[in-house]
Amino acid sequence: MDASELQAIGDTLMRVVTPDMKPKDLLKAVRKLHPDAKKKDIARAAFHAIIANADQDPGKSRNLQAFALAERTQQSE
Repeated sequence: MDASELQAIGDTLMRVVTPDMKPKDLLKAVRKLHPDAKKKDIARAAFHAIIANADQDPGKSRNLQAFALAERTQQSE
């Protein structure tokens, strides 16, 4: 997946994430707009979105951080 696709997924993540959203629901919402995205790519895009948007929207960045860390932990097990 190239950088522009990861950026697009990151933008989608920032639009759809909510404080009480479960990781499964976040994946489902992203895959509606990016059906070919793999879980690994979505987690990578989440880390990118955290870095790019931390100062502008700390709440969403915290939610994405929790999601990204949970996904990375599951993948490494």
